[in-house]
Amino acid sequence: MRITIKDALNISIIIILLVGAYGVWNFVRSYAESIDPSSLRSFTVTGEGKTVAVPDVAIFHFSIITEGGTDLGGLQSKNIKDANSAIAFVKSEGVDSKDIKTTSYNIQPRYQYYDCRIYGPLGEGSAEPCPPPKIVGYTVTQAVQVKVRDFDKTGNILSGVVDRGANDVSGLTFTVDDPTEPETQARTEAIAKAKEKAQAVATAGGFRLGKLISIDEGFYAPVPYYKLGVGGEVASRADTTPPSIEPGSEEVRVNVTLRFAIE
Repeated sequence: MRITIKDALNISIIIILLVGAYGVWNFVRSYAESIDPSSLRSFTVTGEGKTVAVPDVAIFHFSIITEGGTDLGGLQSKNIKDANSAIAFVKSEGVDSKDIKTTSYNIQPRYQYYDCRIYGPLGEGSAEPCPPPKIVGYTVTQAVQVKVRDFDKTGNILSGVVDRGANDVSGLTFTVDDPTEPETQARTEAIAKAKEKAQAVATAGGFRLGKLISIDEGFYAPVPYYKLGVGGEVASRADTTPPSIEPGSEEVRVNVTLRFAIE
């Protein structure tokens, strides 16, 4: 059977078209996978890593709340004097200036309101022109955040600021100042466990483990919390006894979700 030049040309054209079509299909598939990894046959696994970190910083807040009449300047002076005294004491206990931060300073007026309604025998009322509310006093509040790095001094500092005018002390927490190292340890363990699980799934499923497509991470570090309630509860500053403070430890946990391609 003889193949003419025309037949050979037609076959060549068909082959070229098939090769071109395959190339276009392969390019489109590769492009789709590059912009949308979910288009791959894939599966996910999770892993959790844990590590125990010992807190090295205690953080608490104290406020100086000064209430009085309309002599705002006098109230501000007293508030600033008490706040400066408390801050000076904190510094004398070895706390660095960079670990002391004023978080707010507020002046809140207190008003007297008038009831100018006139009531009849049946209880119905009628409004009369009424004077505007009158300022009868002010409340000045200054709030400070303190970081204590020597835990042996924490209790003494807490009671000491109360002795020097702080009438609200709360929010004592213990934390790791730089959590990078424990987080890295937990993350490394979590990824290793997830990879081990992925290989086990691939073996059980009878397929080869493909490339790693994505990693999603969740982080959790519970922080022990202790509240020293002295606002409105301390009858005599002279009787304030330093509380016993125990920082304990905190468990740092990292959860990861790995997505692998199936080959």
